[in-house]
Amino acid sequence: MDFSRLRKTSKVTTEWAYPQRAPLNTGWLRVDTAPDHELYWEEYGKADGEPVMFLHGGPGGACAPVMSRFFDPERYRVILFDQRGCGKSRPTVAANGPEVALAHNTTDYLVDDINALREALGITGKMHVFGGSWGSTLALVYALRNPEKVASLILRGIFLGSQEDLLYMYQGNAATFAEKPYALTEPGAYIAYPDEWKAFVEVIEPARRGDMMGAYKAIFDSRPTNDAERERQLRAALAWSVWEGAISNMIPADEDPGKFGEAEFALCFAQIEAHFFANNLFLKPNEITDNVARLKGVPVHIVHGRFDQVCPLTQASRLVQALEAAGQPPATYVRTDAGHSAMEGQTVLALTAIMDGLPPLN
Repeated sequence: MDFSRLRKTSKVTTEWAYPQRAPLNTGWLRVDTAPDHELYWEEYGKADGEPVMFLHGGPGGACAPVMSRFFDPERYRVILFDQRGCGKSRPTVAANGPEVALAHNTTDYLVDDINALREALGITGKMHVFGGSWGSTLALVYALRNPEKVASLILRGIFLGSQEDLLYMYQGNAATFAEKPYALTEPGAYIAYPDEWKAFVEVIEPARRGDMMGAYKAIFDSRPTNDAERERQLRAALAWSVWEGAISNMIPADEDPGKFGEAEFALCFAQIEAHFFANNLFLKPNEITDNVARLKGVPVHIVHGRFDQVCPLTQASRLVQALEAAGQPPATYVRTDAGHSAMEGQTVLALTAIMDGLPPLN
């Protein structure tokens, strides 16, 4: 694996090794009824290649064709799909409301969906599982429950989702912000992004800032009955979404929040995340780190940005510590000079190098 180019760039410019191709196939797969959840999927690369199941972040972040570019299209068969409630899957939170799209929308259901999709697409042997951020969480949970189906785990921006991890991102100094907006009273991502933090905090009235995630979820759980209430809910969803989008890059794109500033994306993304976070990701405490011994025989490759403020590097450190304690250190552990986004130059290079360097499946 050649990581020699990593220190030469910080943003994606010419780092992609492989061109954007059209999908081989696309479709929807019904995985549930009442509600009738249908997953939208796309398939890229080589029809009979080594299967790669790509798990997007969020939860609620959805996939995009560019995510297929980490993989050699002459070697891999890459499956992208939108998880329940978001993207092109049906129903969505934005179009159908949370009471519909968040029904049967838990980690257990998402793990089952991966198995349903691999079966529908005729994947019978082992597959590579590739996930970033929340996708790394889901990839780990999937592998813990289905180790016999996983050839390797390729993980970016490790997210373990403990309460301290969430407070770092969403709580920070919010409780005292009204009196001391720039005081470093608590650890948090706000330290590096004070202007973006201000926009996020000020959506919530001062009296409720002691529990930012709870205050936001209360807005999302309300059922608007007029335009003013709908506008308030949309404003909250956009604030939540844009905050995460801004801090995902070491150098924020101030002029354009991209998809994070789009109403449909934000309504799905924010409400699905708040739903999962309020329920501890639908996992037991330390469920991942306490059970990594089940991954025996599954190579784990990790790429994490040193300056990641969505999922600080300490989360990767905790996972590596658990793997080492179980007698199976990661096959690869690369710390890039990057933030959280998979689309930063060094991270693109590292992930592509790992995929290019994996031994062929038998």
